[in-house]
Amino acid sequence: MIVVMRADAKAKEISDVIARVRANGYQPHLAESDEGTIIGLVGESEVPLREDDYQDMAGVARVERVKAAYKLASRAFHPRDSKVPLNGCLMGDRKVLVIAGPCSVESRTQIIEMACAVKEAGATALRGGAFKPRTSPYSFQGHGEKGLQWLAEAREVTGLPVVTEVMDPGLVPLVCQYADVLQIGARNMQNFTLLNAAGESQHTILLKRGMSSTIMDLLMAAEYILACGNQRVMICERGIRTFETATRFTFDLNAIPVLKSLTHLPLIADPSHGIGLREHVEAVARGAVAAGADGLIIEAHMDPEKAMSDGRQSVTVDGFIRLMENVRRVAEAVGRTA
Repeated sequence: MIVVMRADAKAKEISDVIARVRANGYQPHLAESDEGTIIGLVGESEVPLREDDYQDMAGVARVERVKAAYKLASRAFHPRDSKVPLNGCLMGDRKVLVIAGPCSVESRTQIIEMACAVKEAGATALRGGAFKPRTSPYSFQGHGEKGLQWLAEAREVTGLPVVTEVMDPGLVPLVCQYADVLQIGARNMQNFTLLNAAGESQHTILLKRGMSSTIMDLLMAAEYILACGNQRVMICERGIRTFETATRFTFDLNAIPVLKSLTHLPLIADPSHGIGLREHVEAVARGAVAAGADGLIIEAHMDPEKAMSDGRQSVTVDGFIRLMENVRRVAEAVGRTA
């Protein structure tokens, strides 16, 4: 349920409603709209949710039930687009922001060189995996904390904020020491213990859609993080499993406009995983921006053929430079910048 305050509601009237929400055993979450402050009621309580408990309070314009299962992620609760700070910019604003770097942090030299290269081409943030969930237990699993240290050093050299995956709730405090953005990967999208731990960290979160997950599944996973009071959440479309075998996954371009209509959260597209073929990554990236994606996350490598993971979908440095140039053209064509 949401309580919509009048545009001219006084601070005391808003605080009185918040106090009643808490007294009734619910958690208040605040958002702003053109009408005024919106107070969302979240949680479980022995006190039933009743519109009449709030409708007649001073400063209240109206009380509404939120029909969507995802409450805090919905546009009913938060009509305006959320904007998440990233390297002096805002993910969800007019500029399309690009996160780029190798799939895995392979060495200190490699990650620093790639950080310099993607920054020069116009990337806003650096991606790289220190902990890698792999299909095979015999594949390279990442360098762990040493990889995090190399990422932090690359940030010192370039000024690019670090985006890296966290795989276990117990690792959240460690990864928070080094990373600016915690990525929750496709395989962990419904690891609810991890979602809660990441939400409680109050760190910026990049949540990827699971490879066999619906749009509703993704929004409900985001709801776990938001319910912890963490508003800095970005969601990512990265392709889903279908019967098609010509590509690694099927990039769900439909999901971009649908998600933009359902949720206020910034939406990032991952064309690298979405198609899995470096020669087509740029085309999918252009399509995602045209469809309304707020950002891109791109895998790039100095020598993809020798990459320790996901080399087939990683673009070269020259390929990334071309991608950035052409994405800028598409962004400008749809009234944005990149």
